[in-house]
Amino acid sequence: MAKVVLSSFAMIDPETYREVLDERVDEPVEIEVADLGSAERVTEAAAGADAVVTDINTPVTAEALAALDLRVVVRSAVGVDNIDVGAAADEGVTVTRVPDYCTDEVATHSVSLLFACLRSLKAYDDDVAAGSWNWEAGRPIRRVSASTIGLLSFGPIAQRAAEQLSGFDAELIAHDPFVDAEEMGEYGVEKVDFEGLFDRADHVGVYAPLTDATREMVDADALARLSENSVLVNVSRGPVVDGDALLDALESGAIKGAGLDVLAAEPPQDDPLVGRDDTVVTPHAAWYSEEARDDLNRSGAADVAAVLNGETPDGRVDPDADWL
Repeated sequence: MAKVVLSSFAMIDPETYREVLDERVDEPVEIEVADLGSAERVTEAAAGADAVVTDINTPVTAEALAALDLRVVVRSAVGVDNIDVGAAADEGVTVTRVPDYCTDEVATHSVSLLFACLRSLKAYDDDVAAGSWNWEAGRPIRRVSASTIGLLSFGPIAQRAAEQLSGFDAELIAHDPFVDAEEMGEYGVEKVDFEGLFDRADHVGVYAPLTDATREMVDADALARLSENSVLVNVSRGPVVDGDALLDALESGAIKGAGLDVLAAEPPQDDPLVGRDDTVVTPHAAWYSEEARDDLNRSGAADVAAVLNGETPDGRVDPDADWL
């Protein structure tokens, strides 16, 4: 009998996993649900398991992998920054992810955060709720079509965001060392280098995965290249942006605002970026729609089934991939 351990995180649906595994795996499959909030909990809960399905709060370390006898680790999301992919490869463990379940949702959320900040929706809502009716409560607001919007990383989510933004007649530029200028051009986007992105963009959307190379890549120097009317949006991972530098830029008035779906620590513990008049913060919810949640669980379960059946899963992560 195969054993599959699922994180108790709300994104993961045991009923969907049961349905897919019963349908696709010939041998009996035991499913357990456990709190996997630490490497120690992973090691304890996944003892004797063939597969473990993780969430953002599940650190799958080299030590945990060495202590277990897993066949597959499923990251129930796009990123795999909480999994030691190299150590998994050394242990013969397949790592999978679900890279496309929420492309449209995250792109839409990023554009929504951008316009919420650009159009000062939070200030206007607070003003009206306080009994006022003052168009000046949101000043200053600049015309979107006169702006340049920069996209940091240009994978599927940023590409979808570019499609959504194309109707607003803004100039679109992007930086991504792994995507060539010709492919960007198909989306009406100009390829630029990192410094050029922040020099030219009025507003920046961050879509980069969290790696050693991208950690705090949006630092004080990058933010200093923006203008006082600029908005920064982050829907990737909190640590891609230097939170202290962002706070300094907001408090000094160096930029207009920030739309954040991710923070350095989640849930936040007294994060000073939360609750400000110039930030809009959502609880790492950009991925969410009912359809996306269903796709996430069915794809993850299909990957578990493939490995248990001795097949290559669709979401397999290449341990030698350049972006890791």
